[in-house]
Amino acid sequence: QVQLVESGGGLAQAGGSLRLSCAASGRTSSSNIMGWFRQAPGKEREFVAAIRWSGGTTYYADSVKGRFTISRDNAKTTVYLQMNSLKPEDTAVYYCAATLQIGVPTFEYEYDYWGQGTQVTVSS
Repeated sequence: QVQLVESGGGLAQAGGSLRLSCAASGRTSSSNIMGWFRQAPGKEREFVAAIRWSGGTTYYADSVKGRFTISRDNAKTTVYLQMNSLKPEDTAVYYCAATLQIGVPTFEYEYDYWGQGTQVTVSS
């Protein structure tokens, strides 16, 4: 089992920044890729970004490319999501997720472990 705990959400103004953290514990060797998803009210959960523990290869949704940066600290088994140039449409609950898959998992069903989520609200 892998336990994931997100932190760092909150309120930001449009154009501002926030950094989310996801601390992984337990059998972290059971995960190969860490991802961030988000779910806005009335919408389905959508992929935001992902990173491989080994090598650090990153993947981004087109909607956040150039504004968000995913990174990891292997020693701390923590993944970060730096969000810059925030827009009101970035408002959502952000979830951290982990998977053992070796492809490029961008769908919710491809992830095995999930955090509880952290709210991000961007005001205009």
